[in-house]
Amino acid sequence: MRTRTKALMVALALVAFTQGATAQDFPSRPITFVIPLGAGGVLDVMARVIGAKLSERLGGRAVVIENRTGGGTVIGAQAVARAAPDGHTLLFAPSGTLTTNVALYKSLPYDPVKDFVPVALYNKIPFVLVVHPSLPVQSVADLIKLAKSRTLSYASTGTGAVPHMAGELLKSMTGVEMTHVPYRGVTQTLTDVIAGHVQMTFASPESAMSAIKDGRVRALGVSSLTRVPVLPDVAPIADSGLPGFEAVSWHLVVAPAGTPAPVVNMLHREFKAITAAPEMQRMIGDMGLIAVDTPSLDELRRFLENEIALWGKLVRQAGIAGSQ
Repeated sequence: MRTRTKALMVALALVAFTQGATAQDFPSRPITFVIPLGAGGVLDVMARVIGAKLSERLGGRAVVIENRTGGGTVIGAQAVARAAPDGHTLLFAPSGTLTTNVALYKSLPYDPVKDFVPVALYNKIPFVLVVHPSLPVQSVADLIKLAKSRTLSYASTGTGAVPHMAGELLKSMTGVEMTHVPYRGVTQTLTDVIAGHVQMTFASPESAMSAIKDGRVRALGVSSLTRVPVLPDVAPIADSGLPGFEAVSWHLVVAPAGTPAPVVNMLHREFKAITAAPEMQRMIGDMGLIAVDTPSLDELRRFLENEIALWGKLVRQAGIAGSQ
């Protein structure tokens, strides 16, 4: 018994020493940020800025940005899930990669909870509900009343995307019926609402600002629980007749499951410090995003699990589960 106990103590001490050494020696080579979307978008821009800041904080250690596109972000996510769990490969994941994809795909080659460990959440991405000016509504309450008398149409950037799910959430909370019209991108979506081909959409604040200001569309509310810095005069939908309404995207940094806890903790601290800096907070706000003080690692895990459940329910209600 003494021999077994001594062996166990030695093993535990060896594990503790190994983990300590792993954290102390990290990083031992360049860190790669995998972006599952193309270059130039908000996610890509934020990753590059954070990567430069992280490189500075790590004494000049290189941070490489790798855009791994395709498969509705599945290809990039799968690559990181299969990467060595040592903290040198991280995924910058838009919300759908880790939430709606679970319900949308018949066979997803990764499990968002089992194959990844959350590292940092640094922003939320709100949307603004805009309608064509000819629609006789001035508020969310007016819209709901009109939608109960006739079927309206709403555009989105694609089946399963957050703007689509925002429309489904609106339908679910009000009991109204609306026709979903999916597009392949933001530009055509907003263009067709401005032209009156579709009556409304949930658009990114940055893309819709000019159209709102010159009256080509009318803003009824934002999909976040708080106001958006670039649209301070537009109230949250939750404050306009639908308490609790929230339909936002977000960016979550994750590492492969099995990454040593000391390394995850170190990366978590670094990301938190970088994104909490005043200049980063201003940049995030100027991009039409909402800055987030990244929660603890335990809170991040619970957050991800709750988001998977919420959006999975909406995907099933929309009848699009397993459509990919």
